[in-house]
Amino acid sequence: MKLGIVGLPNVGKSTLFNAITNAGAQAANYPFCTIEPNVGVVAVPDARLDRLAEMYHPEKYTPATIEFVDIAGLVRGASKGEGLGNQFLANIREVDAIVHVVRCFENDDIVHVDGSIDPARDIETINLELILSDLEVLDRRIDKTVKMAKGDKKYEEEAAFLRRVKAALDAGQPARSVSCSEEEAAVLATVSLLTNKPVIYAANLSEGDFTGGVEQNPYFRTVQEIAAAERAGVLPISAEIEAEIAGMPPEEKSLFLADMGLTESGLDRLVQECYSLLGLISYLTAGPQEVRAWTIRRGTKAPQAAGKIHSDFERGFIRAEVVAYDDLMACGSMAAAKEKGLVRSEGKDYVMKDGDVVLFRFNV
Repeated sequence: MKLGIVGLPNVGKSTLFNAITNAGAQAANYPFCTIEPNVGVVAVPDARLDRLAEMYHPEKYTPATIEFVDIAGLVRGASKGEGLGNQFLANIREVDAIVHVVRCFENDDIVHVDGSIDPARDIETINLELILSDLEVLDRRIDKTVKMAKGDKKYEEEAAFLRRVKAALDAGQPARSVSCSEEEAAVLATVSLLTNKPVIYAANLSEGDFTGGVEQNPYFRTVQEIAAAERAGVLPISAEIEAEIAGMPPEEKSLFLADMGLTESGLDRLVQECYSLLGLISYLTAGPQEVRAWTIRRGTKAPQAAGKIHSDFERGFIRAEVVAYDDLMACGSMAAAKEKGLVRSEGKDYVMKDGDVVLFRFNV
């Protein structure tokens, strides 16, 4: 999974990126200190994998990973080359989802590029730049489709649909707001529009907001309302807190978070929000050689899940030997789970579930 982090300059993007990836992106109190997209890969926290490692003592421990791409702060006119312009918009065309960091904290020592704190204005500024950039891409695609449509009804219908998307963009609406059939959604997915990507608004709050209750922050409530209207995700987070806990040992981190009234770090909550938004789950493989988490889309069947490991597993799929993680833990070992009849033999039509511990049988 690849996530692009966007936002205006000085909203806390790079501080947040540093904290959750420990990748060392430069963070400073002036616009455009991030002059190339910083990339950090982080392990997806999964306590189930830790428990399996305790059970099997494997040679390798391989969690699922997320790649974060931190983009330079966008400003009004970015789609036309203002600030650092289109080169950075291009960097997020390939991501699976966008994490839009919105400043919801007051701090006189950190300048705001527009002079005041206003989440609605800031969100509109970023969204408008993404829309303007998308219009350029969409216009080129429409021109190409119109040329192919001469005498071909399929392309005529495609062109009509793309014009409907363009009308939404012209009206200031993101592409993801356009209602469409499965076939139209498949067409839209080939255009690589920024505003068609799922969005999580990361409301960057102060440390005090978490001790006093995030709902008390009026800026956060504004972001919540905007996210609800767009059917986007929203996550209260504090880059300040994440920076403080980034280097702490686990026990100290847990105590610190508990004092804040939190049970999980911002990274943990961000991962959960992303998995939910993108419809992702994890299945697990376990043995003395390796314990590993594999990320798949909800609804994936066993052969396609096996193909994530190797194409031969899908091509020569015979069956999947499956036990639910909770059942395995309750039994204490795979042998005990088999004795109790909890290890099932599933065929090609089996739909994978989150937390399935699987051994695939195949022959090629």
